[in-house]
Amino acid sequence: MITINEHYLKLQASYLFSDIAKRIAAFQKENPSRSIIKLGIGDVTRALPKASIEAFHRAVDEMAADQSFRGYGPEQGYDFLREAIAENDFRSRGADIAADEIFISDGAKCDTGNIQELFSQDITIAIPDPVYPVYLDTNVMAGRTGDFRDGRYGGLVYLDSTRENNFVPSLPAGQVDLIYLCFPNNPTGSTISLDELKTWVDYARKNKALILFDAAYEAFIQDDSLPKSIYEIEGAREVSIEFRSFSKTAGFTGTRCAFTVVPKECAAFDASGNRQLIHPLWNRRHCTKFNGVSYPVQRAAEAIYSPEGKAQTRELISYYMKNAEMIRLGIDALGFDFVGGENSPYVWIDGKRDSWEFFDLLLNKAGVVCTPGAGFGRCGKGYIRISAFNSHENVAEAMQRISKMLG
Repeated sequence: MITINEHYLKLQASYLFSDIAKRIAAFQKENPSRSIIKLGIGDVTRALPKASIEAFHRAVDEMAADQSFRGYGPEQGYDFLREAIAENDFRSRGADIAADEIFISDGAKCDTGNIQELFSQDITIAIPDPVYPVYLDTNVMAGRTGDFRDGRYGGLVYLDSTRENNFVPSLPAGQVDLIYLCFPNNPTGSTISLDELKTWVDYARKNKALILFDAAYEAFIQDDSLPKSIYEIEGAREVSIEFRSFSKTAGFTGTRCAFTVVPKECAAFDASGNRQLIHPLWNRRHCTKFNGVSYPVQRAAEAIYSPEGKAQTRELISYYMKNAEMIRLGIDALGFDFVGGENSPYVWIDGKRDSWEFFDLLLNKAGVVCTPGAGFGRCGKGYIRISAFNSHENVAEAMQRISKMLG
């Protein structure tokens, strides 16, 4: 008799963004003439940088000729992209990262979900609340949690991120083994200082723990005093893995390209307490279950690091951050408390009511889609997330609609 992995039955009824999509579809079916402005899911709306498009075309042309055609590429990524990342994203900021410590993939979502396969079932996991659902759900699927009760899974250590701690969680009271951190944070848009991040690195070194650091939104940081990589902290190479993405940085959500950094001295431990390097384990997993990102996509990603690509990418980021400013100003004028939007494309708003109630209110009365904070965890109840990913015109219209409805 074929049986299922019953840990999947612990998962909540649907993935957050699938639930949102169903509600939007139902609304559109009942109101076919109403226009909807989507500021919910963090999907970009502007075209790829011109430098990336040109590189894309050149690479496709190469694929059209026998003498320059390329078949399977290296699973870890082509050297030209890995070296560009190492130099521009890390070494230029004083972070000692080598090209062969970088693994190119098709998304940070995939990597943050898959990395847990390397670790044993009985580890203690610390996860922020509110949190990007993938961290949580993949560990539920793997069987590392108990049942879901009162808004949380048993067997996990939750790191509350609230207004009282400026949405930067405190160190756990006891010892944990695996720690998920995300800064700039999704969903709250909060950031972490160098000193605050150092306390986490020091904790991990002292307790033989490992930090999984999601830096997918680092390009949106405007304050130069804030860390863009955990490897700016001394000792972080021993105890942390970093995830990044070109999705928001350069509009690659539909093109798919990201990377994970696994330093060669980063280690976990076997049952006997012996250090086991993670780099070869992730390399083995990567080569076994992943066949690499296509050559044209990697050439398009490499072009981001050209002088033209850097300028065009900065313009994209500035465009979305202007949207974030419009959202902040509009929400502030309405008297709501909020965080984010200054070094992040997300604004996290205390809606002063149930999250899903506020979601339905904005959708039905204003035709604006947000993301209910309750979908990110118990500490998200009462909050909504508004995304800056849309056109200036749509964001301005959305804020006018919200102001008219609530004002």
